[in-house]
Amino acid sequence: MEFYLQNRKEIFPTPTPQQIKSDSVYLRNQTLQSLMSQKVLLNSKEVTIILHRLACQLIEKHLDFSNTILVGIQPRGVFLAERLKQILENEYQVPEISLGYLDITFFRDDFRRTDKPLEANKTQINFIVEDKKVIFIDDVLFTGRSIRSALTAIQSFGRPSEIELLVLIDRRFSRHLPIQPDYRGRQVDAINGEKVIVSWKENDGEDVVHLVTN
Repeated sequence: MEFYLQNRKEIFPTPTPQQIKSDSVYLRNQTLQSLMSQKVLLNSKEVTIILHRLACQLIEKHLDFSNTILVGIQPRGVFLAERLKQILENEYQVPEISLGYLDITFFRDDFRRTDKPLEANKTQINFIVEDKKVIFIDDVLFTGRSIRSALTAIQSFGRPSEIELLVLIDRRFSRHLPIQPDYRGRQVDAINGEKVIVSWKENDGEDVVHLVTN
């Protein structure tokens, strides 16, 4: 496919979806670098090591996963949940792990306090939650309010026998609620003006965790 610029003779090829995604990742990274100072907390190799450690901890606690469900908290926890499911099934031969996605947009205690339009994500839980062991999975545990919302949202699908929390990054001095993870990849001490940004290769082009200061 080709398109023509008005009043010009040059012909430019239409970029492919792969080129658009690659360019968007590059522009995102360049924007971060230009507007903020950032420090790499975890590189790709370190993220991989941590994911395998977390997978082994889950196996130690849950064994065959026949009564255990993974639930990725939308939007960013989904990438971590999917990666853990792949590792457990493909590398540790755990069969048929149930994985669901939970949107908490309208269960948050602050969703009526914003003037910005809210974009809800998809909830996809196609299995019975009643009396199951549920593992909430999110990339960063910050104030704890997202997890509180998830605890409310999951009740729409039944009453789990127990709920655990797994996070890649635990910002341990930032909690507003008494919520702590059962499994954590790394603890990070960050002040309020700092942000922890987790990038996944499936969505952002690379596995990396940055500590970003405005």
